[in-house]
Amino acid sequence: MVKPLTLAVTIFILAMMGAAKADQNDAKLDALFARLQETVGVGEAATIEQSIWAIWLRSDNAAVDKRMSVGIKAMNKGALKISLLAFDEITKMAPTFAEGWNKRATTYFLLGQYEASVRDIQQTLLLEPRHFGALSGMGLIYAAIGKDKAALKVWEKALSINPQMPGIRARIEDLRQKLKGAPA
Repeated sequence: MVKPLTLAVTIFILAMMGAAKADQNDAKLDALFARLQETVGVGEAATIEQSIWAIWLRSDNAAVDKRMSVGIKAMNKGALKISLLAFDEITKMAPTFAEGWNKRATTYFLLGQYEASVRDIQQTLLLEPRHFGALSGMGLIYAAIGKDKAALKVWEKALSINPQMPGIRARIEDLRQKLKGAPA
């Protein structure tokens, strides 16, 4: 078990290191994902997750970062059309920026446009295969449309990347129980 002080020092050192590139290509991510595999506490994992999300949300382009901020604020207010426009712009301005695709996938999900959401999640995962958030979202879509085995598979993949996801762990267990009762 990693002590909280050790975790804090590690995260501080990683934050102080010069990044090769912001976004999913940031050199600090490998160490953070390794720490995520080693951690045994949900609280500790949440701290590491926050560091990962902070990196994923940044690009090397101020205009893209501004659109990301606009899109997230709009999404949080329920202004999904504005959010979708912002994330559309990001995917055009920075097509290799995984979080632009992921945020647009989230917006499509909230709009009930599952096919579009899945397409954007697939693009997110091409750019960042470790994106446990995108995998979690894909599982939600598959569960919503009755593709339980597919949901289980992507949630297990998410859990293999980020073992301290209690919500996903519970969904997996519930789905396994459901599938045991389902005809083969």
